Amino acid sequence: MEMKEIRALAQIMKEHGITRVEMQENGKSIRMEREVSVCPPAGTPVLSTPIMQSPLLSTEQEAKTQAEPPVPDGRVVESPIVGMYYASPAPGDPPFVKNGSQVKKGDVLCIIEAMKTMNEITADCDGEIVQIYAGNGQLVEVGQRLFLVRDTQ
Repeated sequence: MEMKEIRALAQIMKEHGITRVEMQENGKSIRMEREVSVCPPAGTPVLSTPIMQSPLLSTEQEAKTQAEPPVPDGRVVESPIVGMYYASPAPGDPPFVKNGSQVKKGDVLCIIEAMKTMNEITADCDGEIVQIYAGNGQLVEVGQRLFLVRDTQ
């Protein structure tokens, strides 16, 4: 599938509110997923109706929801381009980084392939990889979160 077709498919997904697509063509497969914003469009009145807690929510689920740690502080590394995210330099090679990896400014974090060009995404500070948001082989968009890096300076 050509990058032009992938972009067109991503646009169709966005226009129609589709969050996941899987396709197979000529022995190759592609899976695309996107996050959906739950914010109402600008200008939409927001009603201030109290939300009642569902009686179906078990106490175990409730405790798990409350026990989730807050997002740690750090710098978010975003994708500067649209393309395919690759965590390693070649299939079968270990990833450039994983959660807990220490990185120096300029270290390669991942590769984004756009129009058959491999673009290295590098760390903009010394730090520790706290979170990796993208999955290997995932289509990423401009501004999409890729990493959360805790600055160690």
